[in-house]
Amino acid sequence: MSQLPTTNPLDDPTADPFAIAQLAAATITDLTGVEKHDIALTLGSGWGKAADIIGETTATLAAADVPGFSKPALEGHVGTIRSVLLPNNKRALVIGARTHYYENHGVRRVVHSVRTAAATGAKTMILTNGAGGIKDTWTPGTPVLISDHLNLTADSPLEGATFIDLTDLYSKRLRAIAQSIDPSLDEGVYTQFRGPHYETPAEVQMAKIMGGHIVGMSTALEAIAARQAGMEILGMSLITNLAAGIQTTPLSHEEVLQAGKDAEEQISALLAQIVIAL
Repeated sequence: MSQLPTTNPLDDPTADPFAIAQLAAATITDLTGVEKHDIALTLGSGWGKAADIIGETTATLAAADVPGFSKPALEGHVGTIRSVLLPNNKRALVIGARTHYYENHGVRRVVHSVRTAAATGAKTMILTNGAGGIKDTWTPGTPVLISDHLNLTADSPLEGATFIDLTDLYSKRLRAIAQSIDPSLDEGVYTQFRGPHYETPAEVQMAKIMGGHIVGMSTALEAIAARQAGMEILGMSLITNLAAGIQTTPLSHEEVLQAGKDAEEQISALLAQIVIAL
């Protein structure tokens, strides 16, 4: 797929992605006046309203003004970076601009937000998404904790001989905190496909046989980068639909957006409670 010319520094294969993340973090510090953030959140489809209720937003930046970031390609992502003062006086960096792997910009740009968050000082990374459910007991609007993942992109944010242990990638401790707030929260294994097409029924069954419960097009690569950066990770999916072959009607992006709108009040309030408890 051909790409339009771009000046994003991460597109230079000789560039150091960690140096660009440090530059992005320094820019965020300059523009927000906040020296250090404690928690970072990437808000996927349906989760955006949480940014309004977790605390006091003291600065909002256009993500495209920060080195390495670009405008989101997907409707449902707001394209901003916010600094939020939490009720416990911690600082949250809320990332509303996500680069998806299917945009063909390379893994460095996919995980740049995570590396930038780590460079601002954040030790906890919360990754959220809208996704398809394989369990037929889940209904659209159900929030689910991610317990593990299957990375079916055949790619990795790690470069060279970089070996990172992914045991307990999605923190048991953080999942326990979330379940203490809402004991009804179920959990499952997230399966990242490349996209942007939805999975076929056969691919969904493959994921199920491999141990997957959730299918989507984000999160796994970001989680690996967050682990490399030494962050503790909480992952949450909003089940926007049942996956292909399990749901009896055709899938559509409009359906995903509508499910996110219908559930945003409930799931955002839940996420806000979790963030404040961390």
